[in-house]
Amino acid sequence: MVEIRNIKIGDNNPLVLIAGPCVVESKDIVWHTAETIKTISDKLNIPFIFKSSFKKANRTNLNSFVGIGDEEAINLLSEVRKEFNIPVLTDIHKESDVNLVLGSVDIIQIPAFLCRQTDLLIAAGNSGLVVNIKKGQFLAPEDMKHAAEKVAMTGNKKILLTERGTTFGYHNLVVDMRSLVIMKELGYPVVMDATHSVQLPSKENVSGGQPKFIKPLAKAATAIGIDALFLEVHPNPSKALSDAASQLPLSELDSLLTEIKELDKLTKSFL
Repeated sequence: MVEIRNIKIGDNNPLVLIAGPCVVESKDIVWHTAETIKTISDKLNIPFIFKSSFKKANRTNLNSFVGIGDEEAINLLSEVRKEFNIPVLTDIHKESDVNLVLGSVDIIQIPAFLCRQTDLLIAAGNSGLVVNIKKGQFLAPEDMKHAAEKVAMTGNKKILLTERGTTFGYHNLVVDMRSLVIMKELGYPVVMDATHSVQLPSKENVSGGQPKFIKPLAKAATAIGIDALFLEVHPNPSKALSDAASQLPLSELDSLLTEIKELDKLTKSFL
């Protein structure tokens, strides 16, 4: 089990929501999204961790939006953390990013394409923060034990493992639900990223997506008994500056979480 403030992830505790826009686009987007999700999660009594990348370092196109500036974005995440009294998660892409985000976030996320980067994982572990490692699209779930060991060798056992789809030919991903069971057997809480899992990676000059599958994947994973659900959520996904084709409309979150909460309760009553 991993504890973040008063939130417990794992050990058959109620499902935790990790959600927010893909990247910090503006204060208005971040503030509105965080406030709305907080209102919904409070109403449904679902523990909530806000997620947004302060920078996107892995865009398909050289000219794609990467961020509003590291300092400004991190300051906004810190303000959200204080204003709404919620834990915050953001990605890092290199070792020096750790010092940039210390004091402003509660969880460091290792992007899927960097999950084998030893120095990055060790730097994240040394931060003392919770580390969420996303399973590489190219990796078997049982091999995530090596990524976790690199963090754990620092003495930091606050580790989460996230499923986000596996490469299936070119420009496509598939979710093998067995991976959620396999990664849980490694001894760490398991997260399902139901939004990145519907991407169509690097198709033409941007990544596409099939958002109609977000809800089915979220429900299927919940029925297996995941510890947390990861969703990228945006007030207007078609206008999003990153991952426009694979974010859940904010307006659809309440109804989805209402179903997810009941599914999670039923599933965990049998575990």
